[in-house]
Amino acid sequence: MLTIHYGDVEGVIYNTSTFFNNVYSPEWFEHELAQRMIKSVDGSTVLGPNAIESNVLGVIPPEKLSSGVKTLLLMLFMPERVYNASNCGDNCAYWILKIASIHDVTISLYHIMDFGNRKFTIRVANTGAIVHSMDELVLIAADCLRGDA
Repeated sequence: MLTIHYGDVEGVIYNTSTFFNNVYSPEWFEHELAQRMIKSVDGSTVLGPNAIESNVLGVIPPEKLSSGVKTLLLMLFMPERVYNASNCGDNCAYWILKIASIHDVTISLYHIMDFGNRKFTIRVANTGAIVHSMDELVLIAADCLRGDA
């Protein structure tokens, strides 16, 4: 299940890009789901554990991936931590839900991420509410981000 905490939470990895650069494992790039996420979000193709073909940048090392992809990879391979998912664009929302269907994930958000029209199950840590649609999530998220919750 995906758990979202809106605003600051103790222990959050705020700068996910720097954290990723210092902890990732080259083996992560052999994982099929990791390759699909990189292709979907960055439009890049994994060539090997230390080489990614970017349509924009050419062949790059993993450290040059977007902050969004780095955050997704951390969620996939190190789910025990809480990550600042505001480093992710809305193009990562599908993948966050996908990862949360594999194992429990807790993220911190400082904005309202658009999870689209699909049905989902998200727990909002600030209130304990369980929501299943953007209509439900938006109302709670707005209160949490304003400090009303």
